[in-house]
Amino acid sequence: VDAYEGPMPQTKFVLKKSLELGLQPLVVINKIDKPSARPEWVVDELFDLFITLGATDEQSEFPIMYASAKNGIAFANLEDQEEAMKSGDITPIFDLILDKVPEAPNHSEKPFRMQVVNLAYDDYLGRLGVGRVYEGTAKTGQEVVIFDNEGNKRKGKISKLFTTLGLSRVESQEAKCGDVVTIAGISDIFVGETIGVEGTEPFAPIKVDAPTLEMDFLVNDSPFAGREGKLVTSRNILERLQKELETNVGLEVNFEKGGNRFGVSGRGELHLSVLIETMRREGFELQVSAPQVIFKEVDGSRQEPIEQVVVNVDEVLSGTIIELLSNRKGQMTDMQTHHGQTTLQFEVPTRGLLGFRGEFVLMTKGEGMMYSSFSHYEPYKGEIPKRNVGGLISQSNGKSMKYSMFKLQDRGVFFIPPATEIYEGMIVGESAKPGDIMINLTKNKQQTSVRTGGKDENMLLNPIKNLTLEDALSYIGPDEYVEITPENIRLRKIYLTESERKRNANGR
Repeated sequence: VDAYEGPMPQTKFVLKKSLELGLQPLVVINKIDKPSARPEWVVDELFDLFITLGATDEQSEFPIMYASAKNGIAFANLEDQEEAMKSGDITPIFDLILDKVPEAPNHSEKPFRMQVVNLAYDDYLGRLGVGRVYEGTAKTGQEVVIFDNEGNKRKGKISKLFTTLGLSRVESQEAKCGDVVTIAGISDIFVGETIGVEGTEPFAPIKVDAPTLEMDFLVNDSPFAGREGKLVTSRNILERLQKELETNVGLEVNFEKGGNRFGVSGRGELHLSVLIETMRREGFELQVSAPQVIFKEVDGSRQEPIEQVVVNVDEVLSGTIIELLSNRKGQMTDMQTHHGQTTLQFEVPTRGLLGFRGEFVLMTKGEGMMYSSFSHYEPYKGEIPKRNVGGLISQSNGKSMKYSMFKLQDRGVFFIPPATEIYEGMIVGESAKPGDIMINLTKNKQQTSVRTGGKDENMLLNPIKNLTLEDALSYIGPDEYVEITPENIRLRKIYLTESERKRNANGR
């Protein structure tokens, strides 16, 4: 735990899982050498967190070690900090582990049993299950039974067995109790499933959190389709999503939507944007729709996902952050100020966080810190204000001209620089007023034989607004797509021509 920040949402998530397993945590408060360190406050916050998560009396009596990983020192008492900073090392942490962590029980004589805690993938071997051998010995070629997370049983065989050496996998003929292994041969293995021999009992299943956000992945059908990407077909996208499902346990894909469209669901905007960015760098070209929150119906009540958000900013910005998240239906649960830095905790609907990260980075000039994690579902919080301005929509194909941009820049803010290839229906900027505005950026200055005093060099353009992938995903509305290629991120209308948009709006 950070000596200033205290327990973050990810700390809470991991601690909750550990306490549920009955483990006895050891607390290490790191970065104790920070000038703004507040270890006493961090200890109080940790104790409150343990109680909130239902820790037993024994678990709440956690041992504490203070450390500075950067300087390679650790000590048990704050009074020893000055001396430890001069001549200390990390031996106290090792001693604490040896003293408090019980030796793993030796179940070598029992029948083989393990639980899959992670997935891997190999182009030749397919899906691989990763876990620790809890009991017995696993062997290559061994016949096994697999218990799924519902308790159903099926048979399988270990075709190959790998043990772990550092960060690499080493093929082995057998693995003993306590070894971390990777098993091949069970193509449909999943996280939480138990692998054992006939007669063994399954472990308690591992719960995987359900997705909270969904969007559609589509084949790019814009006028620029196929120009910049090398993987552009629906089959390319389908195979890539199928491969992603082999290891990305939090992802769900609906392959039955048809029309070169795939429904992709994940655990938040960041989860999905990482997948999209990875595909873009691999050479894929595709379109994606606006993200939609996955609602639940509970006893006739519409409920939405809520995330716990922790924000750390300069004290002077705290009021602005509170106002912004409150407008996004966020509810502040805690506020602490220390040495000019304010830590804010909120519960915010997932909808309210769409696009907020980029706005937060700009507002804090990259110096703020923000963490979020899924917390629970609550009744629908009501409408969250969307963008109240329209877009600047290109009405022609060609290159954007500096002359046209100079003449039209009072209409709004452009997303593109001069000399950019554009097409009809592409969103080239944000309007200063509600409603979309059709503009022609391909018109150049009329050439005549008459000399004029004005020169192109005197046409000064306002700064353009560069959109990141996250910005683009949060910006678009239900009638718009983000076109993603290895070289560009473009915004466009689903229906490119104005006549098509009017026809669709009228339902004809």
